[in-house]
Amino acid sequence: MIQRIQSVYLGLVLVLNAIFVFTPLFGKILDDPAAWMSSTHIAALGFSAGVSIYSIFLFNNRTKQQLFVKVSSGFQVVALGSSIGVLLSLGGIGSYLWDEVLSLVLVLLGIVFQFLALGGIKKDDALVRSMDRIR
Repeated sequence: MIQRIQSVYLGLVLVLNAIFVFTPLFGKILDDPAAWMSSTHIAALGFSAGVSIYSIFLFNNRTKQQLFVKVSSGFQVVALGSSIGVLLSLGGIGSYLWDEVLSLVLVLLGIVFQFLALGGIKKDDALVRSMDRIR
């Protein structure tokens, strides 16, 4: 059902990706002169959030839900990689980049919540399989 814990985790991924848009690191990403980094990052965050929301509604088909959460995690990893690249191009990590590092933590937390959602889906699958054996 939609009320499962993985739905909460996937909803938190959407919230974290939405909050990331208002962070200083996202502003630095948009300042990219070549514009390929910003479009890659925006697309990765958007696809990750969209696939996460779509996978919430796949509660009837747990194997497909697992697949979509894994795809969403891949997009989130691409967003994390581009965020790390921009952060390192700003001149290293120092006390003056504290806000940007905290922005990076939001993307990292998104990946953590996706893996927690994947674990919740696997627990649900194991529970349903054990109930099928009892019948």
